[in-house]
Amino acid sequence: MSIAVAVPAEILGIILPLLLGVAFLVLAERKVMAFVQRRKGPDVVGSFGLLQPLVDGSKLILKEPISPSSANFSLFRMAPVATFMLSLVARAVVPFDYGMVLSDPNIGLLYLFAISSLGVYGIITAGRSSN
Repeated sequence: MSIAVAVPAEILGIILPLLLGVAFLVLAERKVMAFVQRRKGPDVVGSFGLLQPLVDGSKLILKEPISPSSANFSLFRMAPVATFMLSLVARAVVPFDYGMVLSDPNIGLLYLFAISSLGVYGIITAGRSSN
């Protein structure tokens, strides 16, 4: 297998389970909150509500984009993308299993702290762009 195919496959092999895990943890959290609040939970879509994360994702994608009228549009749209990408890049040095790590630098902990601290700039950029 060439390097041009191996690296993206390895990246997808780490990112997709991570994103699916987050989606179903959100589903579990919604079910617990429905139980605590004594109301019906997300059991309407699919059996046991297993399709609810897909419906939530499609609803999020299809929503009408709202931005303040005085906002710098490019910065306002770039800020969440920057925050999301930095959170994924920080996972590059986290070992998921023996030998299943994207990058293995000697200063992995320092890299993790440095990239994690950059994530706040997306929030600052979003606030500044809507000024």
